[in-house]
Amino acid sequence: MKKIVALVTGGFTGESVVSIKSSAFVESQIDQTKFEVYKVVILKDEWYYEDEYQIKYPVDRNDFSIKPGENKIIFDVVFIMLHGSPGEDGKLQGYFDMLDIPYTSCDALTSSLTMNKGYSKAIVNGIPELHIAKSIQLFENSEKTPTILLTNLKLPLFIKPNNGGSSIGMSKVKTSEELPSALDKAFREDTQVLVEEFIHGREFSVGVYEGKNGITVLPATEVIPSNDFFDFEAKYTPGATEEITPGRMSEEEKANVERIAKDVYIKLNCRGMVRIDYFLQHETSKFYFVEINTIPGQTAQSFIPQQVKAAGMVIGEFYGELIEKALETR
Repeated sequence: MKKIVALVTGGFTGESVVSIKSSAFVESQIDQTKFEVYKVVILKDEWYYEDEYQIKYPVDRNDFSIKPGENKIIFDVVFIMLHGSPGEDGKLQGYFDMLDIPYTSCDALTSSLTMNKGYSKAIVNGIPELHIAKSIQLFENSEKTPTILLTNLKLPLFIKPNNGGSSIGMSKVKTSEELPSALDKAFREDTQVLVEEFIHGREFSVGVYEGKNGITVLPATEVIPSNDFFDFEAKYTPGATEEITPGRMSEEEKANVERIAKDVYIKLNCRGMVRIDYFLQHETSKFYFVEINTIPGQTAQSFIPQQVKAAGMVIGEFYGELIEKALETR
């Protein structure tokens, strides 16, 4: 008998447009002979399932069910493909935990903690051979802020919303004159902002997941953006970034990255698939942790599908493995 899957998408933030694209790709790849998939859209003002005739059926939030016909549909498992809040910050995970419905992502606590870039770095700090750029976490933006930053950190700086994703509100600042506008941009997206020193190195992103063979690290993607850094435009505009999968690393670098990535996954108590962004510093090849994404993008341009293919796997089977692993928790 087919397992009934709710593919959850939408969201409360500007990342909802990315969520819709990601869920469309996932839906097109999931093996329909094994799983019966219903795409459920969660927005601030409504939760609904929309059928092929564009008819919307509301979600009963008491038990997360839908009734598109005579029979109520109860889901066996939820495939969370919702970037930002409430899918990436732990809110939905807590809701599904109360309803005892398994899901494909990290649990509520891990999701909430990793949504905060500063807190994530504090937790992984101490993993052998993992390095963290010097940074300051801001909780307000005042006239004194630029002076404080320039006194304690060295230019260039990365300025980003602490709880954001998809590089929305992020800036690279090379001069002191650029600081005020970059801070304003970041604070428009979040009440907390992370400012960190720029690491001169090669940029990579690597997928990690737990499946039938335990924790697996996928082939990393090397990121060479045409822009000054890997911003929203570079992420989601085809051809705007050169992406090399597998990334160019020596065998020693690969082994080091794989070990550190597994340690990050374990220390943060991750589940399902995550994506870890990092730099390998020029000359030293030191691993600098940037951030972890617990609901990685799954658009046609996204890293995880590239890496799954590079690992010799079929993306639909990969998604199926995530679903089966989630079902084991029931």
